[in-house]
Formats: sequence, C-alpha cells, structure tokens
Amino acid sequence: MPASTPAKLTARALLLDMDGTLVDSDAVVERCWRRWADRHGLDAGEVLKVVHGRQGFATMAVLLPDRPMAENHADNRLMLAEETADLDGVVPVPGAPAFLAAIADLPHALVTSADEALAQARMGAAALPVPETRITAESVGASKPDPEGFLKGAAALGFTPADCVVFEDSEAGIQAGRAAGMRVVGVGPRAAAFAPDVHVADLTRLRAEHAENGSITLTALP
Repeated sequence: MPASTPAKLTARALLLDMDGTLVDSDAVVERCWRRWADRHGLDAGEVLKVVHGRQGFATMAVLLPDRPMAENHADNRLMLAEETADLDGVVPVPGAPAFLAAIADLPHALVTSADEALAQARMGAAALPVPETRITAESVGASKPDPEGFLKGAAALGFTPADCVVFEDSEAGIQAGRAAGMRVVGVGPRAAAFAPDVHVADLTRLRAEHAENGSITLTALP
C-alpha cells in the first residue's frame, strides 16, 4: 500500500505482543543469544534470524533439532533467568507510552512469549503499564507461530478471532496471528518483510479511535 495512503483496520479488541512491538529489547536479546550460540558452537548471526517471537525452547528446537526437548526446556529456564536479570538497554518502542495510554480503557491484552517475570521486568524497565489481561509463556502449551496464545487472548477478553487485531514485529508472531484468523498490524522493520495487513515503522504512526458502538478504528499514518 502506498505510504501516502492512510491504512485503516476496524476491531473490537487488540492483542499486543511485547518484545519489538511495545518494548525494544533487541540489545539484551542479542547479548543473551550470542552467548548461547557461542556455548553451542553455532553461528550467532544465524541464531538471531530465528529467535524473535518464539519461546526460547522452541528456538532451541529449531537450532538443535536432535537435542531432547527436555534439555531445551531446562536450557530455556536458564535463558529466561538471564534475560530477566539483564535490562540494560530495554526501552519503549517509540510511541508505545502514548498508544497504551490511548487504549487504556479499550479491550486489549498482552500476548507474549516471555514468562510473567520477564514480561513484568521488561515492561517495568520501559516504564510501560502492564495490561491487566496477559497471556504469557505459562499460559500456553505451544509457542508462536502456533496460534494458541492469540486465541486464548481473544477468549480472555470475550471476543471472537475475527473481532481482534494483533500487533506483532516478528515472522513467528505474524504467522501466529494469521493462523488464529486475525488481522495483523506489523510494527517495526522486521515486520515489513512478512506482509502484515498494515505496517507502521513504530507506534508514533498509529492512531486508535473508539466509537460508541464499541468498534476501534486503527489508522496507520503515512
């Protein structure tokens, strides 16, 4: 869609990814996964191509396909603790504070591959309010790109998938949103490559307006 043409989506509920969408945590993600890649003799550049959006154990399963899943889950627990303790460079995505303030009274949920502790730590480090409704790693049995998290988010808010718009930055997250039968707003440079329904460089380029009938109109600004 031409950049000069404002793109619009209408929804009744919003499902928000965290990392890369609300919070810029790329610096710590890269530090932690580079160390992990070094420990396992893997090319860090190739590792970083697949880490975004997935839970750690799912990333490890892609990268070490012959390793028992129990080892991936154990390794992921260590990774989560390491990421939770390292908040250096965690900042809000531009526009995230104002956008969350604008939708504070609208139906919305956080749907993240982080666990509760990591979500609280990163949202706190970015000085962002944590949505009351949250689907975290503890809430699901399958990682994105599986749609389980987004389907649970819609159900928790009391809406059908068709009523929901997903906000995502990663390939795995966009795939999960589509698999859930939802439309997707792609946020940031990673998302542009995966043809979301609407793409914005960051959340300064998005407006949310609430109508009396309960609908939410999202407008992506050129």
